[in-house]
Amino acid sequence: MIESPQFPPLLTGEVVPRHTDPFDKAVSRAVAGVDSGTVFYSEQDDTLRAALVLAPETPLEEAIQAVYVAQIGLAESLGALAPPEVPVHFQWPDRIKVNGALCGSVRFASDVSDPKAYPNWLVIGIEVPFIPRTDQPGENPDETCLYEEGCIEITPMALLESWSKHTLLWLTYFLDSGFERVHNEWRPRCDTLGKMIELPRPGTFVGLDEKGRMLLRQDVMTETLSLIEFAEHV
Repeated sequence: MIESPQFPPLLTGEVVPRHTDPFDKAVSRAVAGVDSGTVFYSEQDDTLRAALVLAPETPLEEAIQAVYVAQIGLAESLGALAPPEVPVHFQWPDRIKVNGALCGSVRFASDVSDPKAYPNWLVIGIEVPFIPRTDQPGENPDETCLYEEGCIEITPMALLESWSKHTLLWLTYFLDSGFERVHNEWRPRCDTLGKMIELPRPGTFVGLDEKGRMLLRQDVMTETLSLIEFAEHV
């Protein structure tokens, strides 16, 4: 029997049926008016799937910066639970990398898409594989899972507990201090910063601006890409 995770104050957990996507459940409950701070999760052995509902009090262009907070929360929780030699990095806008290979992602959705609009809700989901998706070793060399990286002592529920605590801590920092502190923590963990990238568009990833938008240089032109463009439509 899987032990129920313990959530920090201000967050509450709600388990979903095994074949239900916690992200989809969180969105449907957010539309219906569920309390901010509710974490929907699935009790699976092979993958951590969870989604946090937030009720921002700022325009979407600021609220969407909480996606970086969730990424930092995941990196810090893996750092606390995984062996010390296991590096965790980000690939903008939504990928998590462990030891240089893709090992999970974040998802996000809101009820508005206008950067200046005030959302009623924002849902941020995470997915982290624990066991290989295929029984053919090396079939997807750019992908990995936690067990292949030596994290055999970690369970999905333990990672969920840790993620909720670290994410809540960084949400507090974000609300108190704004994006700068989040940015300073996120930037060193992004391993494509300053490099040529192909996705989401070709160019040089210069960095993030004060609103958390990607600065992408193509020849002499620099354009901005917002996380809002990569939010899921509901």
